[in-house]
Amino acid sequence: MLLLGLVALVCGLFTVGPATAEKLQLVYQWSQMRSTANRSGSEIVMFTGNTVPTEARDEYNAYGNLPMGVTHYKGFLYVTIPRRRTGIPATLNRIDLARNPSVSGPALEPYPNLLANSLRTDFAADPKRIVSVYRTQVDRCGRLWFVDTGHLEYPGGAARQVQRPALWVINLASQSSVRRFEIPPEMVEFGYGIPNIEVDVSATDCDRAYAYIPDYEWQRLYVYGLTENRMWRFEHNYFSFEPRYGDFNVAGSRFVWRDGIFSVAVGGRWQQSDTERAVYLHSMASTSEIVVSNRVLQNETLAGLGNGVYASAFLHLGSRGPNTQSTSHAYDPTTGVLFYAEVNRNSIGCWNTNRPFTPDNHGIVHLDNEEMIYPADLKIDTEGTLWVISNRLPIWIYSRLNTTDINYRIWRQSAFKAAAGTICE
Repeated sequence: MLLLGLVALVCGLFTVGPATAEKLQLVYQWSQMRSTANRSGSEIVMFTGNTVPTEARDEYNAYGNLPMGVTHYKGFLYVTIPRRRTGIPATLNRIDLARNPSVSGPALEPYPNLLANSLRTDFAADPKRIVSVYRTQVDRCGRLWFVDTGHLEYPGGAARQVQRPALWVINLASQSSVRRFEIPPEMVEFGYGIPNIEVDVSATDCDRAYAYIPDYEWQRLYVYGLTENRMWRFEHNYFSFEPRYGDFNVAGSRFVWRDGIFSVAVGGRWQQSDTERAVYLHSMASTSEIVVSNRVLQNETLAGLGNGVYASAFLHLGSRGPNTQSTSHAYDPTTGVLFYAEVNRNSIGCWNTNRPFTPDNHGIVHLDNEEMIYPADLKIDTEGTLWVISNRLPIWIYSRLNTTDINYRIWRQSAFKAAAGTICE
């Protein structure tokens, strides 16, 4: 018995690491969103400014303000609210973490200011205004990238394209615009269908940067070169949805979506190359993952040659497994793990890219059918922290949110701790 006890003690001393992953920590939560642009949910919000030719009024619509994307950089969260309803004072917002220590209901501050987020009363195009943003990303050089779709997705036939969709790049240190690039009509007719953005920056040269922009509606991938100041596109049958995975069931809401290519994530080295990186992508209505070299995507000449030339460069890795339809995914360079926001099972999934791509090698780092209903966006910041926002979107669309419940949440966790203890470790 003494010997057995000593063996158990020794084994205990040499046990390393947690038995399970550390779940994500709740940072903020809301029943309804609040904005510093209005004092109360029922007030008339006044959009005024020296350069505005006419005064714009829009009654604040608390229910219509549904947050979609979250990105963290140096103590600030950048939160997006796409204009899918009227009464949204700002589509691009931020939260100062230091000034908002409470978990409950911090107000959103329009970014860069209210004027840049306001709409003209006549809905005239204005290159100084931001109409509607879904998701953002901050690169290692401290620049905020996003696509303004220029599109108002108002229901009941009120939708309209206010202006050309445009890619914005803002220097967060100087709070100044680096670039606004209007996506040309030959790329896409309108902005509806651009849900995400991924930025690929050289490790030594901030000017050598490329934005990968998926379009689930037209099932295309647009690539923008910062130095070139041009855009080109790729088309592929892998960018389509998979019909058998178009059925969704989220919190009792059953629906069918046919969304194509939705998320792009820049990964680690491509096939042991020191100069190329793997780029992972997938459609929303799909459980498949695709991979391609970033040098392929950055080749404008190749893109112009057509699908018949570059099709074989895109590789189908396989299926992630049942119910793994995902909005955003992101790669952590420290662990080599790819994290997925899995909307059909209210979870954050993972795959260690150093292992074969099989369902058995895919794990779950966080699952919560009560609180993490519909993880809408997932990002990993420059410090290796995983950030997630959940928003109950299907209930908002197909049913009715209980406005006294907690409906929107922002979560975080070290990517290393999130993967520890799972199959992805």
